[in-house]
Amino acid sequence: MEKEQWYYINSGECSPSYNMALDECLLNWQSAGAMPATIRFYEWEVPTLSIGYFQRVEKEIDMEEVEKRGFGFVRRQTGGRSVLHDRELTYSVIVSENHPKMPKTVTEAYRVISQGLLEGFRALGLNAYFAVPKTEQEREDLKNPRSAVCFDAPSWYEIVVEGRKIAGSAQTRQRGVILQHGSIPLEIDLDTLYDLFLFPNERLKERMKSMFSSKAVAINELTDQTFTIEQLIEAFRVGFEKGMEIELVPYELTGEQREEVERLAKEKYESEEWNYRK
Repeated sequence: MEKEQWYYINSGECSPSYNMALDECLLNWQSAGAMPATIRFYEWEVPTLSIGYFQRVEKEIDMEEVEKRGFGFVRRQTGGRSVLHDRELTYSVIVSENHPKMPKTVTEAYRVISQGLLEGFRALGLNAYFAVPKTEQEREDLKNPRSAVCFDAPSWYEIVVEGRKIAGSAQTRQRGVILQHGSIPLEIDLDTLYDLFLFPNERLKERMKSMFSSKAVAINELTDQTFTIEQLIEAFRVGFEKGMEIELVPYELTGEQREEVERLAKEKYESEEWNYRK
């Protein structure tokens, strides 16, 4: 039986604004029926802090530190908490809410999409499994995160290895389309990460940082082998094909599509109105 074909885009290193604009354009093109379901892999030209749609910059982010380090900064259209994108592979999945593979609930759609991630980690030789909160307290912890940092705790059906979260994902549904994107880190620099956030005092910052190590992990910490981005791309391309039972067909944007992405990047994702909205 022939497998369903999805587009596959590997856009390489792009600016923060272009990365977010391309994800939004892919959602719009899917909604308009101009493109089939798509899986995209990408990287970041500079280390970049992305924040969730609902986060408040002035209360949570030390923008002086972000700017001093020369990091990028952008607000996502998805929810969730802040992610420092550096030494990682980022993925996005864009698919119609009405697709026969897609459950109606956000949680179950996470499970279906994350099956591709699960198979990708397994292709790297890691014993990965889904995070499923078992107790009422664990479920409450998901609703009330302790910090602005994305990897602070796993959410439903996010991927865990040796009890620690290894990928962070966020999802939005707009115009009849699901967009899920997320971070697959090769390495995490804890000191740099926690310097980008505001804390009431240094003691709390250090406590949160030490707790983080027990809850989250990067790929290269888990194995004697040092993986490259290229190896991640191949593992997760195969993983999504296997986990979602699809065939990925490489796709290159047209000149017209690239112009649309660049326009949206400049008008929206480089604007203070979007990035610093209350």
